[in-house]
Amino acid sequence: MERLLFVVIALFVMNFASAQSVDNVQNNTAERMLLSDQKLSIGGYGQIDYNQPLESGTYQNGTLDVHRLVLLFGYRFSDKTKFITEIELEHVVEVFVEQAWLNHEITDWLSFRGGLMLVPMGIVNEYHEPPSFNGVERPNLDKYLIPTTWREIGAGITGRISEASLKYQLYLMNGFNGYDGAAKLSGTNGLRKGRQKGIESSISSPNFTGKVDWYGIPGLKLGLSGYFGKSQSSLYDGLDKDDDFAVAQADSSVIGISMVGLDARYSIAGLQLRGQYNYSKHTNTDEYNAFTDSDLGSAMEGWYLEAGYNIFHSFSDIPSELVPFVRYEKYDTHRKVAGNLVRNKANDRTDITAGIGWKITPGSVLKADYQWRKTKADNDFSGQLNLGIGVWF
Repeated sequence: MERLLFVVIALFVMNFASAQSVDNVQNNTAERMLLSDQKLSIGGYGQIDYNQPLESGTYQNGTLDVHRLVLLFGYRFSDKTKFITEIELEHVVEVFVEQAWLNHEITDWLSFRGGLMLVPMGIVNEYHEPPSFNGVERPNLDKYLIPTTWREIGAGITGRISEASLKYQLYLMNGFNGYDGAAKLSGTNGLRKGRQKGIESSISSPNFTGKVDWYGIPGLKLGLSGYFGKSQSSLYDGLDKDDDFAVAQADSSVIGISMVGLDARYSIAGLQLRGQYNYSKHTNTDEYNAFTDSDLGSAMEGWYLEAGYNIFHSFSDIPSELVPFVRYEKYDTHRKVAGNLVRNKANDRTDITAGIGWKITPGSVLKADYQWRKTKADNDFSGQLNLGIGVWF
C-alpha cells in the first residue's frame, strides 16, 4: 500500500508538470563554483540547531549545537580546469574535508573528475545546504541508508547533455570500511559507520556508482542512482594468497552491496513536492555477522514523501519564502535478514515531520518543526521539537 501511494504521487506530479513552474535546474555550492568566472571563489554554509526530545512523564535535556560549519573554496586554473574543496567543522570540535576534487572539462558534455567526491545517491547527499531542504534535520533515510554526507575518493566522468535534458555522473570509488579489527556495519546504524571520508582510506576492491538526472519538464527533476561493489577489510593487507584459512577469514569480513535509488522533485507555483526511494541489498551477511558478531541485515529499504507550500508565492513584493511542510518517512535497516539472524523490529522506523521554514533570503533560513517517531517494536510515537538557523553563501 505504501509503495502504491508513492507511485500515485509520482504520477500526479508528472500529470501536472506542464503547468507554469519554477526553474528546476538546482545547483549546489560546488556546482555554482564550477560555473564561476572568478579565479578564486569562496562560499560556505552553516547550521545551528536546538533539539528538544519530549517524553510524557520524563524530563529530557535539550541540545544546542553548532551542527556544522563548512567553508568552500574553488580555484580556476583555466576555463577548463577547476579545483573544488569543502572544509567542514562538525559540533565545533570535529574537522573534516568534505570534498576535494579536480574537474577538467574535455567537451561541453564530458568532464573528468577525481578526488574526494560526494556519492551521487538521493537528493540531500548532494544538495545538503540548509536552505535547500525543509526541516531542521535532514531526513533520517539520508542518515541510515544513504548515508549523508557520504563521500569517498575516486575518479570518473560527469557531464550534461542539454539536448536530452540529462545530467550524468559515473565514478569508481573506494568502498565502505566493513572491518578494521571490529565490525563497522550493523543493523542499528546500517552502513553509516563504514564511511571512510577520505581519512587514510583503505581499498581492497573498487566500487562503482552512478546517477542520471532528467529535467526535461519545467519544474520536474527525476533521478536514478546506483552503487555496486564490496566493503573493504583490513584483513587483506599483507595477506598470503596461499593461506586458505586466512583468505577465507578475510572473505568473511566483506559484504557485497547493491544499492539503487529513485528521487523526484517538483515545483509548481508555490507548491513544492519531493520524494525518494532507496533499496540496498547485501550479500555474505550471514558469514559477516558470524565472524564479526554483528547484526547487519541482508537488505535495507526506505522512502519518504514531502509536500510544502510557499505562502508568499502570490505576493511579488515579498522576496522571501514562508514554507510550511509535512514529510512522511519509513525506513528499515532490517528489511531482510539472512541465516540465524532474527529481524529486529526496532530497526523498522516511521517518522512524521511537520514544520515551517522562513527563507529570509535565498541563502538564510529560520526553521522550526516537530517530529513524531516510532518503531515497530514499541509502536508508540515519541516526540522532538527542533529549531534551527541555516545559512548558505
